[in-house]
Amino acid sequence: MKNSRDMMNMKKAFNSRICYLHGRRFFFIIMFLCVCSTKALAATGAKKVAVNIGVVLDMETMFGKKSLDSILMALYDFYSSHAVYQTRIKIHVRDSKQDVVVAASAALDLIKNEEVEAIIGPKTSMQAHFMLSLGYKARVPIISFSATSPSLSPLRNPYFFRATHNDSAQVQALSSLIEHFNWQEAVPVYVQNEYGEGIVPFLSDALQEVDCRMPYRRVIAPDATDVEIREELYKLMTMETRVFIVHMLPAPAGLACKLFKNAREIGMMDEGFVWIVTDGIGDMLTSLNSTALESMKGVLGIRTHIPKSKELGDFKIRWKKKFQSENSDVLNAEVDISCIRAYDAAVALAMAVEKVFSNGTAAFQFQRRKATATSTDLYSFGVSDAGPALKEALLSSRFEGFAGTFYFLNGEVPPYAYQIVNVDENGGREVGYWTAEGGISRFLDFNRTGADLKPALGPIIWPGESRSVPKGWQIPVNGKKLRVGVPMKNGFFEFVKVTRDPITNATRVSGYCKDVFEAVMQAMPYPVQHEYIPFTPPNGSISLNYNDLIYQVFLGTFDIVVGDVTIVANRSRFVDFTLPYTESGVSMIVPIKDHTTKNAWIFLKPLTWQLWITSVCCFIFIGFVVWVLEHRTNEDFRGPAWYQVGTMFWFSFSTVLFAQRERVVSNSARFVMIVWVFVVLILIQTYTASLTSLLTVKKLQPMITDVNELVKRGDLVGYQQGTFVLDLLKNMGFAESNLRQYDSLETLEEAFSKGDGKRTVAAVFDEIPYMRLFLGKHCSKYVMVGRTYKTDGFGFVFPKRSPLVPDVSRAILNVTEGEKMEEIESKWFGKQAACPDGSSASLTSSSIGLDSFWGLFLIAGISSLLGLILHATIFLYQHKHVLSGLDGTTSWWNKVVVMCKHFDDKDLRSHTYKKFQFRDNGTDHMLSAAASPHPMSDRVQTGFPISSDQGTPSDHGYPSSSSPISRGQISLETWVNVVDLADPSFQDSSPSSPIDDSSQAPPVEIVPA
Repeated sequence: MKNSRDMMNMKKAFNSRICYLHGRRFFFIIMFLCVCSTKALAATGAKKVAVNIGVVLDMETMFGKKSLDSILMALYDFYSSHAVYQTRIKIHVRDSKQDVVVAASAALDLIKNEEVEAIIGPKTSMQAHFMLSLGYKARVPIISFSATSPSLSPLRNPYFFRATHNDSAQVQALSSLIEHFNWQEAVPVYVQNEYGEGIVPFLSDALQEVDCRMPYRRVIAPDATDVEIREELYKLMTMETRVFIVHMLPAPAGLACKLFKNAREIGMMDEGFVWIVTDGIGDMLTSLNSTALESMKGVLGIRTHIPKSKELGDFKIRWKKKFQSENSDVLNAEVDISCIRAYDAAVALAMAVEKVFSNGTAAFQFQRRKATATSTDLYSFGVSDAGPALKEALLSSRFEGFAGTFYFLNGEVPPYAYQIVNVDENGGREVGYWTAEGGISRFLDFNRTGADLKPALGPIIWPGESRSVPKGWQIPVNGKKLRVGVPMKNGFFEFVKVTRDPITNATRVSGYCKDVFEAVMQAMPYPVQHEYIPFTPPNGSISLNYNDLIYQVFLGTFDIVVGDVTIVANRSRFVDFTLPYTESGVSMIVPIKDHTTKNAWIFLKPLTWQLWITSVCCFIFIGFVVWVLEHRTNEDFRGPAWYQVGTMFWFSFSTVLFAQRERVVSNSARFVMIVWVFVVLILIQTYTASLTSLLTVKKLQPMITDVNELVKRGDLVGYQQGTFVLDLLKNMGFAESNLRQYDSLETLEEAFSKGDGKRTVAAVFDEIPYMRLFLGKHCSKYVMVGRTYKTDGFGFVFPKRSPLVPDVSRAILNVTEGEKMEEIESKWFGKQAACPDGSSASLTSSSIGLDSFWGLFLIAGISSLLGLILHATIFLYQHKHVLSGLDGTTSWWNKVVVMCKHFDDKDLRSHTYKKFQFRDNGTDHMLSAAASPHPMSDRVQTGFPISSDQGTPSDHGYPSSSSPISRGQISLETWVNVVDLADPSFQDSSPSSPIDDSSQAPPVEIVPA
């Protein structure tokens, strides 16, 4: 119990201690809050430092009223959230009355009389231009949130701060739009003042980077009337370009609205036109009335992207409520980009002022100059002491504003992003975004790089309610016809010919090139009006130079050149070419002569000497192989040594005519002969065909084929006058004194036949279309040889960056891939189409080489070697007892001699020597010379019947019944082709050796084997 009571007392003491500590902590917290509240109240009630700030705006305009309300709301919001700040901005407003001089005067008044530390405004770049000098002289920062001209540079005036982006920042967005739709030309239309003219150099450079040309410009005065505006618009209608970039403001006097109203009335807002507005108009779309928006429907534009936020939404509601209460006569006023920029500029200035005061670096006061009797107002105003410190504070400002992170980079706010809009009746419909990092994209995503962002836009409704992308140019409805230059030539009229009607003096153009051009114009997706203008050489020259003709397009004399004009690199520096419509290349033609061989040794010409030698060696080798395979078993390959050599050669070479009389009996020899006869058959047939061609076909070959040989010998070379081939020949090393020109097919033929004095042209270089035309008429006398020097063929010539070039090139493809091109070629070159091409003449030797037959010889050799190896293997195996019976001391040479002697013997075991089968007492015996050789066996004649009387034949060629051998029964077939009678009991039946009947063996019946 005592322990329990002690525990209870300890617990109560611990709880009391805890309550005491918590109470003490709570007391200190209450005291701290009271002290803080007292200080805050003291600070709030303390006297604030007023800093004079000037505002110069056009207060008579909606822009000025809206911007001033935004500045006042910004200061109210800023100091409401920063009540402890010790400074307060005191606003001094001046009205510039939309005048440059008044704006400068207002700034002078603020600096001299009010001693303002900074000035917010003015609205326009023209007004700010003079004010900047005043601010620099007095060291008073000028903060403009709407002067965007690139000519106003903070780098040149350190006291100028642009609380918006430079106009030059948006040119990249504009050029990206041009590149996205692949427009080749664009015309800027801008207001004639510092604002409009400042962007043009930057825009020109940006368009050039995306390969877009700016052919001309249109400048409109700020106070231009409707008549003057229409006059400029009519000039635009007479041009080809249909892409216009408008850079102006909706004010003064609603210039942009007047421009689009007049453009709509004269038909320039119809289908085919493209209008792109800069952010000067794009940012103000929400402030335009319905009439202005109706006239701008279909316009594409860019405007500054303002990210959405809850704070911005609340500000818009409060601003609209305040503005409507002060301007009850204005309906539907909305917050625009100028209001947001003015708000952020005022906040930045308030933060900078507080920073300068809290740092104590300078006092907000002016150092006045002493005035004299001769001093002016521009000299007598003072200089701000806090100006340098305020400038540095502004440069270091950084905070999250309504338009994103607000900070100054080189004295101006960099662009965040641009929104691409399509104007409709509600102002502007978002279709995409542009950022410096990612370019054009459908949706805004700063976490992706330019390589990841897909360059796509939302659906766009173009002027005239069209949904298809305009091509950006068109033939002017009231413009002049395109001037088509055609060359006047003295020859090659098949390509282009210009004639004049003697009565009407009208120009008539005909030829292959003209017909192709007309076919291409018919294939164009729109009509192209044109007229032909002949081109004659200048200064009365009779020589046509195609470079001069092409240069006329560069000078603007012609809009197009149609003719046999070749596409080459140096010409493309001045003009643009379409795709070629003919084959390309420069080649050489030379005379040809008959190289048919007529001599006593022409029979050797069909085969090369390598093939002759190989064939003879193969004949000898095959004869040797057959002799080896047949020597032991075939009587046709036996006899004296020279007889056997002759037989071997005779047998081999007689296979040429398939007239060999010797028969082969072994399978190995037959296999070898089958392969060899096949080889001989192919060889003989080929030789016969080649010899027939040599004796009957005319061989036309060029007189020269090597260009280097022409240069080395200094021969005359021809070329067509006025073409680029002259420069090509000079680069190849030909001396200019050895070059001769021609201008027609007739003069070309004369150059080969008559030449220059006693010398004739050895070769002519020209383009393939001309050469084929010439060879079509003289294909039996000349030939095209040598390499082809590549060119791009004939093409049509247009000025640089002409928008017609892509469409004409596509039309050329349609024509060349269809039947129309075949009809045109048949019309002008059809008569020469059937003439064989001279270039197909034989230019190489007609002899047949070993490379065509080595495969057959290889097969024959392998089959022969296989037969030899098999035969040698069998022979050595059958006579191995001969080698085993020799003394061990016998040399290898003696062994070879012994084996050769055995090889020279007959193989009597062969079936070719087994002729009879003897039957004795019911037992069959095979009788052979090997078992019982007969000394006269080699002298027995094949197929000769045995005589019945002393070895002489009977009267009928059969043995008589009285012959000793006739006692047996021998059938008639037994005596056919008898080669040998190898019977041991057979004795010489000559008179000197009579047969003894008593000593003969018992009668034996002989039957055919």
